[in-house]
Amino acid sequence: MPSNPKSIHSQSRSYELTPSGDRYFDGLAEKFSRSLYQAPRGELRLAMLDYLLPEMLNLEWQCVLDVGGGLGQQAAWFAERGHRVTMTEPSADMLSYAKNWHRNVKTLPEEAITYLQAPLQRLTEQAPGPWSLITCHAVLEWLGDPQAALATLSDLLAPGGQLSLMVFNRDALRFSNAVKGNLEKALSDRLAGKGKRQRLTPISPVSHAEIEQWSADNGLVIDAVAGIRVFQDFLRHPPATPAEIETLLALEKKYCRHDPHWRLGRYLLYTLTKPEIVE
Repeated sequence: MPSNPKSIHSQSRSYELTPSGDRYFDGLAEKFSRSLYQAPRGELRLAMLDYLLPEMLNLEWQCVLDVGGGLGQQAAWFAERGHRVTMTEPSADMLSYAKNWHRNVKTLPEEAITYLQAPLQRLTEQAPGPWSLITCHAVLEWLGDPQAALATLSDLLAPGGQLSLMVFNRDALRFSNAVKGNLEKALSDRLAGKGKRQRLTPISPVSHAEIEQWSADNGLVIDAVAGIRVFQDFLRHPPATPAEIETLLALEKKYCRHDPHWRLGRYLLYTLTKPEIVE
């Protein structure tokens, strides 16, 4: 990843949601990189995706549509494994960051990634496909209408295609608030962020029950589900040595797909498929 100088943006800066009620991240690329991907929680998230995606997807060097690709980690992961990737991202800052980083990644095949600055809602016009493999990781929770977003993703998916969907887990957020002593907040279910400042609490955290219902409404089948960061966020004493970090990763890998543990993952990772059309 590129170097990350201290952000010049003041903590008091105000950010506005889009007319659709979505949260974009112009001006926050450096904060994302520093806070999410150069910290233990981000490192664990990427390590778990590296472990889970080959298990949960049928990867056959497809063309991949990476929706809301952010800083470009997922696009790079697929491109390094031989896939042709179209990475979409509504934030000009995030897309620029990803392009600059990708240029310096020696393991990326030349021209393996195509970039498109566009919100999810416009992709049926600008990247209609249909696509045999779509990834949409940590996007729905930043949208004003995540239910409609899943319907759009279903429209983009080819019959027999796979959607790798990762969402911020509302149930885990409630549990985390209770553990921290925010009992009234947890009881009243006041969990969503406002999206007005630099804090990164999602504006639309999603529950597993909602994903089940929305998938069924759009004719999608849940083939697999896993929890990401099941244990890490609840540790009283974070791992302090490389050995402890490896032990935590092993623990996360062992139980990420076991009920009831996966249900409290900070993120829920799904493989959704669209059934083949039967003549």
